[in-house]
Amino acid sequence: MDVIFEYRQILIEGTMVTISLAILSLVLSVIFGLIGAFAKLSPSRGIRRLGNLYTTFIRSVPELVLMMLIFYGGQALINDIGRISGLWGYVDVNQFIAGTLTLGFIFGAYMAETFRGAILAIPHGQIEAAKSVGMNPRQVFTLVTWPQMVRFALPSFSNNWLVLVKATALVSVIGLHDLVWNAFSAGRSNHKLFTFMFAVLVIYLIITAISDLALCWVDRKYSAGTRRA
Repeated sequence: MDVIFEYRQILIEGTMVTISLAILSLVLSVIFGLIGAFAKLSPSRGIRRLGNLYTTFIRSVPELVLMMLIFYGGQALINDIGRISGLWGYVDVNQFIAGTLTLGFIFGAYMAETFRGAILAIPHGQIEAAKSVGMNPRQVFTLVTWPQMVRFALPSFSNNWLVLVKATALVSVIGLHDLVWNAFSAGRSNHKLFTFMFAVLVIYLIITAISDLALCWVDRKYSAGTRRA
């Protein structure tokens, strides 16, 4: 354990990067998820097809492949466009931005299915009643749809978040100095890779435990009065 204490600053820095990556990716995934859910529920057949294409594509391709495709392929595409158009020079894509966009885009597809199912679980009569009393679409969403959607979506949302946290380890393959990268580098230099990987395991367990407590609090908040009824 002495070697872990010696490298504690590196592990703390990596943990902060991992947590920041997970939270920002979650925000993006919620945005993509809401867009995807409303696209799949759209009365327009073309928009529904785009929503279905998005979720089907993401669920069919491994996360690691998409990570490397967006980081390396996206960087090459941006530089090719700049070279051909002459609008900019060489662009070096930041690993943190690439990882955040990739995870947000990937888990946005899973969130879209989560939100779509939650919206469909809301009794349609409630939405019609809200419209009948003069609520505009924004009021219907914020006062009627959103509170109930959160309650219905929370179990699946919680699972998606916990999987997303674990998926942050994938960004180490593109060179981001996250928790896994820092621990692996420290463990390899000291020939104690197992010790550092076990420390990573413990840190991820702590993050998961804190997440469970926070999600339980959200569940109690949005389910207030429901269970008693």
